[in-house]
Amino acid sequence: MIATNAEVGTAAGVPCVVVPPEGGGRRSGAGLDPSGRTDAPVVVGWHLMDAPRSEAAFAAALPLAGLDAWKVYLGLPMMGARLPEGGMDEVMRRGYEDAVLLVHGPVNAQAADEFDAALTALRERYGITGPLGLFGGSAGAGVALEVATRRSDVAALVAVSPMVALRPVVSVLGTLFGVDYRWSPESDAVAARMDYPARAAELGTTPLRLIVGSEDDPSAFLEPARDLAEAVAGPADVVVVDGMGHALAEEPGLEPAPQTPHAAEVDAHAVAWFRQHLAP
Repeated sequence: MIATNAEVGTAAGVPCVVVPPEGGGRRSGAGLDPSGRTDAPVVVGWHLMDAPRSEAAFAAALPLAGLDAWKVYLGLPMMGARLPEGGMDEVMRRGYEDAVLLVHGPVNAQAADEFDAALTALRERYGITGPLGLFGGSAGAGVALEVATRRSDVAALVAVSPMVALRPVVSVLGTLFGVDYRWSPESDAVAARMDYPARAAELGTTPLRLIVGSEDDPSAFLEPARDLAEAVAGPADVVVVDGMGHALAEEPGLEPAPQTPHAAEVDAHAVAWFRQHLAP
């Protein structure tokens, strides 16, 4: 379940769940009260396309327990509250038609494009002035990386089951779903943009932790994560969670659900990284 003092709403039109730091409670009838904690870090994350696949479900799976910070969970385009007409069936249809140009590319680009306005709205709404951390799972991790390439103020980043290179993920998904994806100049360009080991220099010296399950596909997730950790200029490591696959919650993954043991382990690794690298 998500925190009892969480506020659910939107920020510049983006669905979000906001959990205040210690001492920041709910003021009756007036939303969250910063209670003098405006200088606490703000940590913003995006969910997976696998379970958990909504901002509320992600907040339950990775509550960042014990981290004294503003925790913000943003919804991905085309997922959660913004599922297209036809729901997940329509998302899957688009994936079968062209997973790169109709799903992964536009979701990554739109989520990154709308971030600045969402963060500005949140900082103004709550008076938040503290340092910025980013996190995400799978496709959401790709969004966190994309945002970090565009900003110079990301103090720490945690990427879970991370999609750090699109091309090998498309290959694995093609095998899984029986699709022989035919690359085009347009989709090649999207894959080049979503190749973060190749763009590692754009991440500057942002401290980066990548967390991968031992049961996840190594060619699509573990090997690219290691490539990225080796390529970045700042502090970086790769944590392998024994026995964990790709997802962080049980299906269907749209609503908040009890935290799994693997998600709790991921949560602890993420909190440790943010505590080490974020300071108000």
